Amino acid sequence: MNDTTIRYTISGPAHGPTLVLIHGWACNRNDFDAVTGFLPDDYRVLAIDLAEHGESRSTRDTWTMEEFARDVAAVLEAEAVDSCAVVGHSLGGAVAVELGRLLPDVVTHVVALDALHYLFLFAALDEQQADAVLHPFREDFATAMRGMVEAGSPAGTDPALKEAHFERMVAVRQPAGLRSFEGLVHWNMDAALREVKQPITLFAVREMVAQEAIDRYRDRMRIVLVDLDSHHFHVESPEGAAELLAGVVAG
Repeated sequence: MNDTTIRYTISGPAHGPTLVLIHGWACNRNDFDAVTGFLPDDYRVLAIDLAEHGESRSTRDTWTMEEFARDVAAVLEAEAVDSCAVVGHSLGGAVAVELGRLLPDVVTHVVALDALHYLFLFAALDEQQADAVLHPFREDFATAMRGMVEAGSPAGTDPALKEAHFERMVAVRQPAGLRSFEGLVHWNMDAALREVKQPITLFAVREMVAQEAIDRYRDRMRIVLVDLDSHHFHVESPEGAAELLAGVVAG
């Protein structure tokens, strides 16, 4: 990729069950450091920084979920991965779905961590609906980001934890931060789900799942409600998150 350098971390034996970990919007691969430590020792784990997140860099103009998936596919090719389960948090869940569509013979299972069920982000939106979501971020990115962190934090979440998530996410590099969020809002998940044939498991924070989303997608994905802190539960409860992922790999 002539305008993009993707950084990633790889651990575990070359021939173990492979997990590919994709962080969420305005986050980075370090979110999975603690999770990796709780996974079985025989797992091969690749944790990837998406373009212009973490240590990855890009001068591209295209910030779609499909383009992010192509970046991840390039990493899998470079590491000769021929079979894997792919795990995506938040926006990374969309990237994981697109990777499943792009690599049907490589990706065996798509796992979403508190992703895909937010209908105001992931369901197909018309232009007016998309503009309504994006307008606050275009007008005052920091204030809109704080609102997003609050929305992803159930009642009783430690204020210091919310502040830590906000400070980290609001520092996302621009214009890629806003452009990649626009790419998510304009992503047509319903169309993607019609083409992805792999099983999909969604681990969703119970307090933040609407029945409408369960009813809409229960026939397409296995939806497992969890009680593990906030939208960033893999950061806050890494041992519990690792247990969930190991269960998927074990079948």
